[in-house]
Amino acid sequence: MASNMLDDFDEQFLACPVCMLHFRDPKILPCLHTFCRECLQDWATKQQPLECPTCRTQVSLPDQGVDGLRTNFYVNNLLDFAAAKKGTEPGVPCQVCEGNVEGSKSWCADCATLLCESCCAVHRKLPFSRDHEVTPEETLKAEEGRGKFHRKRHCDKHKKYELEFYCESCNALVCTACTVVDHRPGKDHNPVEITTVAKRRKEKLQSLLRDIDPRLREIQASIKEIDRKISNLAPSKEVATEKTKEYFRQLIEFLQKREKEILSQIDEQCRADGKALQTKKEAIEFELAGLTSAQTFCQQAVEHGSDVHILEVGNQVQTRVETLLAKQLDLESDWSEFQFVENTTFRYFEKEVRDLGGVKTKIDESKCEVIVKPAVQGFECVAKLTTMNPECRPCVTNSKAVTVNMKDPSGSDVPTQLQMKSLGEWEISYVPKVTANHRLEVKVNSQQVPGSPFDIDVNGKETPVLSIGQEGSGVGELDGPVGVAVDEDGNIAVVERGNKRVQIFNADIGQSLHSFPVEGENPHSIDVDPSGRILVTSWGESFGIRRYSKEGELLDTYKPYCMDDPHGLTILQDDRMVVVNRPQEPSCLLLQPDGSFIREIGKGQLQKPVFVTVDESRGVMFVTDWSAHKVFAFDLDGTLKFDFGKQGDNEGEFKKPEGVTVDQAGNIIVGNAGDGRVQVFGPDGTFIRKLGTVQGGYASGVALTPDGHVAVACFPGHCIELYRYSQTCL
Repeated sequence: MASNMLDDFDEQFLACPVCMLHFRDPKILPCLHTFCRECLQDWATKQQPLECPTCRTQVSLPDQGVDGLRTNFYVNNLLDFAAAKKGTEPGVPCQVCEGNVEGSKSWCADCATLLCESCCAVHRKLPFSRDHEVTPEETLKAEEGRGKFHRKRHCDKHKKYELEFYCESCNALVCTACTVVDHRPGKDHNPVEITTVAKRRKEKLQSLLRDIDPRLREIQASIKEIDRKISNLAPSKEVATEKTKEYFRQLIEFLQKREKEILSQIDEQCRADGKALQTKKEAIEFELAGLTSAQTFCQQAVEHGSDVHILEVGNQVQTRVETLLAKQLDLESDWSEFQFVENTTFRYFEKEVRDLGGVKTKIDESKCEVIVKPAVQGFECVAKLTTMNPECRPCVTNSKAVTVNMKDPSGSDVPTQLQMKSLGEWEISYVPKVTANHRLEVKVNSQQVPGSPFDIDVNGKETPVLSIGQEGSGVGELDGPVGVAVDEDGNIAVVERGNKRVQIFNADIGQSLHSFPVEGENPHSIDVDPSGRILVTSWGESFGIRRYSKEGELLDTYKPYCMDDPHGLTILQDDRMVVVNRPQEPSCLLLQPDGSFIREIGKGQLQKPVFVTVDESRGVMFVTDWSAHKVFAFDLDGTLKFDFGKQGDNEGEFKKPEGVTVDQAGNIIVGNAGDGRVQVFGPDGTFIRKLGTVQGGYASGVALTPDGHVAVACFPGHCIELYRYSQTCL
């Protein structure tokens, strides 16, 4: 597509979607959408967290803010090309001598200046400019001109040198001078000519491009099918309405009210179906737009990007495309025509008036499912209802078809709210004011769903709402759980030291989903990277950081030269790693995604660090120290910001702190190995409250689930305990 935009390439491509003007210092977001730097800075001041103005993807800005984002040099090249090509039009003077209006012009890429023939000849003779890249007018006008038009990139440190090498150890573009000074070849640096690395990166992107087309066709076919169903909504409504009117003509004097109810139900069903199908279509179109946008960007980079541009954005493009391709999409749209049904014959209508007529859908009450989540006094609690069709697939119905009632232990009504969250998925929310047993009744089409009424035990705030596992080596059993994390689906991933395996549990009911063995003598910490892959540390003789697929296939093993006793681990959104390292002088190591060393943090300050977490919104990492009975806060440059805590049994004091995590507000959750307490602190380390005390008195790893629970690994208790957690209830 881009290769055909030669003479009059689309001006909209050069316009920022926010200000609608030509890009000024274009910056690329992780979703591959480009905006002016100033527009993004203004947008970021108005919105936290920052979302892409085009696709609404949440963006975590680098430490430098908007200035730390990649520059879209391909767009810069197009802008240069547009300016240069415009300069070749009749009546445009030379930008040096301001004459020679009618003569041919050339463009100096180094000076970004339009030159006439005379000035160009002088330009080529001057010592400082004789090596500049000058593009003649005939090349600018030629069909392949734009493909050869690239702005030169110079080193930020050595201004007169171009970027000609790529240091694979540092993932950085460097110049010739850099390879002598800061990136000298050796064990820490490996500078390679950019053409070599760019070729490999381009081949990978071309492979991804081939994978996009089948997915696009699948999505487009799904949208076409939804359009067909949407077109049938009106005829279905018309048929059902006419049958309703025909039936009720005989009952008009007795059943006007009921007739209006049925018609209203039909209208609501149509709206619900229409909204559901439209929502489904929009969701799929959203995925289509994202994938198409990524395809366009990727294709432009492959076909027209310079080697430098490929290296600048290649990793980013690859990550974005792989994420989109790996995303599980539900492209099915379960909808069937509804119709009016005569439930009662005419002669019985007087005593059966409430059952006269109805809107029939494919809902099968016997297939509907309710998941009752653990409840805690004073917190908003939820149960989830899924209305199913006979094939056990979620199916839409109208709100009048679902009734919910809850009673507390005294028999009093507990207010509930019913809200449809997605196609056939309903959320029943309530706030219990007392503890003990509550009863929840759920009906669909006046029929009790399987299991209704449900008994719900409401717990106190410091009581775990769910305990997962018991001692053993079987499915669902645990032996020495030490590290815990939450995967991209909200499931709880646990690493067991005794069984030397990772086991994945459903966070709602604690069911074991699957497990896989891990290598290493003493597995310790676990985390999940942005792509859903699982990383596990182990210390001892066969130490290392190992990356596994979601299914448990060993993908990589990292043993950088600077590491010999890894414990706690956390993965940043850009795939960098922070790992606790405990040799004779313990510290934390900041590593590249490939395991290469960046910097050491906390050396000489930490005594016996155990676990680590990072608040990326503030660029602060928190390290628990077993021996110091403290939590240390460092920035990612290695500067100690503050520490908090001391040894003791009182509120805010520690006994061998281990597990640590942070919530979205920056509050810090810490588990004690010495007494099992789990405590919450403010972003500055101020004590807020105690969550609870775990079984066995030893709280190891902690993790925060998306639905508001803190999962705590109880090492000697051989279980995972879940505590209800909410920032608003602290």
